Amino acid sequence: MTPRVQLLTHSYWPERTAPQRRWERLVGSLREDGWAVDVVTPAVNSHHTPEEVRGQGRFRLRPTPGPTGERLHRTPYILLKNSRAGRFASDLASAVLMVPRALSASKPDLVIATVPALPTICAGWLVSRCRRVPLVVDMRDAWPELAREAGVKAGPLGMLMEAAVVSVQRRAELVVTVTEGFGQRLRERGVSRVETISNGVALDQVPQLEHRTREPGELRIAYLGNHGESQALGRIITAVALIPRTRENSVDGDHTRSEGLDVQLRLVGSGTQKDQLRQVAEESGALDSGAVEFFDPVHGEEIWEHYRWADTALVSLRTDWASFAWTVPSKTFELLGLGKHITAAVTGEAAWVLGHARNASFLSGDSEEIAARLTELAADPDSTPVDSTGRDWVAEYADLPGLGRRYAALLRTLLQERAR
Repeated sequence: MTPRVQLLTHSYWPERTAPQRRWERLVGSLREDGWAVDVVTPAVNSHHTPEEVRGQGRFRLRPTPGPTGERLHRTPYILLKNSRAGRFASDLASAVLMVPRALSASKPDLVIATVPALPTICAGWLVSRCRRVPLVVDMRDAWPELAREAGVKAGPLGMLMEAAVVSVQRRAELVVTVTEGFGQRLRERGVSRVETISNGVALDQVPQLEHRTREPGELRIAYLGNHGESQALGRIITAVALIPRTRENSVDGDHTRSEGLDVQLRLVGSGTQKDQLRQVAEESGALDSGAVEFFDPVHGEEIWEHYRWADTALVSLRTDWASFAWTVPSKTFELLGLGKHITAAVTGEAAWVLGHARNASFLSGDSEEIAARLTELAADPDSTPVDSTGRDWVAEYADLPGLGRRYAALLRTLLQERAR
């Protein structure tokens, strides 16, 4: 008999988000392994979906087919303010609507609930208990530690959500994490069964990019991703603003040139901190000088065009939150696959992963120290080479099709154990 799995997720095709990319390929692997898959998910968020495909993800009463033959059961998406509280309220409303939608679909052999969107795992637990089938919790982030460090715990609602997350983690038949460090934390917390299947990237969709020839003193840095609290991009903007730039001056008709460096930072994406980051760039003078540029989110080929422009690709996480020692941004694997030089402001497990590429440079300290390191990179055109070692490592350990096969085998083992 064909096994059936039901996935509850806050983001899915045709959106363009990190959770969507992971699960679209994992679902494809499950389908190849012979699983019937039902995905319960909200209608698409227009902020994360190219305009030309938004119609494919709108709410419908009837299930619709997905890209690999899965059946999509969508709920209405309530778009609230783009803030931490607004996103949480939207996620909470979506999770509530997921429960009746999931219960109206065919009965699964097991339920998977994936995080982020913390309320989703509570919906998954309720559905699994109503159906009397195993629950698999897929933890993409280090919750609730991350919520506590971000200050989400403040207030009764935050405390209730933290308690609910921990309770569901302990009651689930299986918890899957994307890092070994967080998996160990869950075991210490009393979670009985934890497996790690990391984030990854589909290398067949990631081009190997060529190196741009640059002159001494030039450095182009591209960041594509979320502009939120977790990324701490303000320190990078301030660092770039501190680097003296080459300027053309005109006094009483005389033209002079002040020698400096041409370091440019390009920030592409959206997030709750984007307006604040723009203000930091404006107040520091980096916006007017052209040292820092902001772009809206892009999709498809436009992503690679930004990376082709760059000499180095930036990945950044704040280092003052302990939970980020066992957090690896999903963007990390894409950057390794590109072969471009990587500039990394990360620590812990993310730094360990990036260490497998011979062309990664690491930033640490305050903005002054970061500025000094960027100045060193700018001065030497050979400091940002293209290299294939990172892509080779991803091919062996973090290619999504291979991870999908591991996930399918893990779920089959869980069902076999339950049958016995």
